[in-house]
Amino acid sequence: MIKIHDFKGFPNPMRVRIALAEKGIADQVQFVTVDVPGGEHKQAAFLAKNPNAAVPVLELEDGTYISECTAITEYIDALAGEPVLTGKSARERAVIHMMQRRAEIGLLDAVASYFHHATPGLGPQIETYQNHEWGEKNRERALAGMRYFDGLLESRSYLAGDHFSMADITAFAGMAFAAFAKIDVPATLKHLHAWHGRVASRPSIASA
Repeated sequence: MIKIHDFKGFPNPMRVRIALAEKGIADQVQFVTVDVPGGEHKQAAFLAKNPNAAVPVLELEDGTYISECTAITEYIDALAGEPVLTGKSARERAVIHMMQRRAEIGLLDAVASYFHHATPGLGPQIETYQNHEWGEKNRERALAGMRYFDGLLESRSYLAGDHFSMADITAFAGMAFAAFAKIDVPATLKHLHAWHGRVASRPSIASA
């Protein structure tokens, strides 16, 4: 059985757990909790698995460790059939990858930078360097990302087109992180709010 080293509720682990639930294979994975708030991800034992000190990490049965959330979800998508979350055709795969990257940069990563730099974050033992100005700049970036996605969703149901994909999972995790970090979604972004409601109603979301 493969293992996922993570901390449930954090945004990137959420992406992986939603993907597993969508594919119907969550019961084929052993979850190993890494005490991120306690700093376990910075200890030598975990750094041997991922020198970037970040969760999640996928551990294969042959002892291979795969970090980076996009790499893990690509692997998961290849394990089983429908639904295909990363695209079937070359065009679909490219568009989904593009939109997922935009969701990472313009929303999830921006919120993360705000959280770790402009708020107490995970506390002084973890947040050993903070740049408040940079954090506030990233709050602006996150709001700009929300406005961008709202405009996009005026003419489509999901970020990469008419079908739910990894791009939507990444953006949803970013929105969840924004709510936790108290970055409110402007009420005027009605298309983004409607999309959020559609995604939130999926059974995979509750399980993550």
